[in-house]
Amino acid sequence: MTSTLPEVLATLELDQVNQMFFVGTQIDGPAHHILGGHISAQALVAAAHTVAQDRAPRILHAQFLRSGDARQPVDFEVATLHDGGTFSTRRTTARQYGAVLMEATVSFSKSVEGEEYQPPMPEVPEPDSLPSEPLGGMFASLDWFERRNVPGGGLLWWRPGGDAPADPVLNAALVAYLSAVTLVEAAIAARPGATPYTLSPMLDHSAWFHQPADVSDWLLYEQTSPTGAHRRALTTGRMFSRDGTQVCTATQELYFPPSRGH
Repeated sequence: MTSTLPEVLATLELDQVNQMFFVGTQIDGPAHHILGGHISAQALVAAAHTVAQDRAPRILHAQFLRSGDARQPVDFEVATLHDGGTFSTRRTTARQYGAVLMEATVSFSKSVEGEEYQPPMPEVPEPDSLPSEPLGGMFASLDWFERRNVPGGGLLWWRPGGDAPADPVLNAALVAYLSAVTLVEAAIAARPGATPYTLSPMLDHSAWFHQPADVSDWLLYEQTSPTGAHRRALTTGRMFSRDGTQVCTATQELYFPPSRGH
């Protein structure tokens, strides 16, 4: 159970059945569950195939309803919700054997001029000065990216483990994928008694794409979990390129079910 960057990119090359219907193969994971980050990245790519090429991904909202079986392909059906002078919005429904796994809305925008502002990037050590963090074990399905953990927790540098195409849609898809799979760490760190192996199904995930991400270089991801209640945990993340440009903001809610027997 591994995943290299070429393997991930191959799964983002969806088979197009017709103008609005696509099929995507999966990457096997723990208990054969489909990773929310992966299926939402595929939903973004499917939606992008149906909009004009001058419109870049603006936001992805995904709600996860069933875990699915990563050993089997997933169908992605796209519906047009809006096409305006600047914005286009699509709904992507992911199904497996007719059962809905995920509903996502993906919005795209033309590039427009306007005022820009953002928070400063946290001051952290350069990634090359930090040790590598191999995953392995049950996390081997995430071997497609390299990471460097910043001491103190809540911050990590990451980049794809290889050369990614200079394609804005694929770059946004990789950012969406990564932004989803590591946010659980902030929730686990905030919950007393939680361990890295705590079962925590992802309920939903959103990613806003502020600027194009250059995934050929390291990106810094700041992760926090500001609140938790009713066995749910809210997590938030901000992603920066090495030059300090904020490229993405993400939010996610996870569920920590009671242990069996309770």
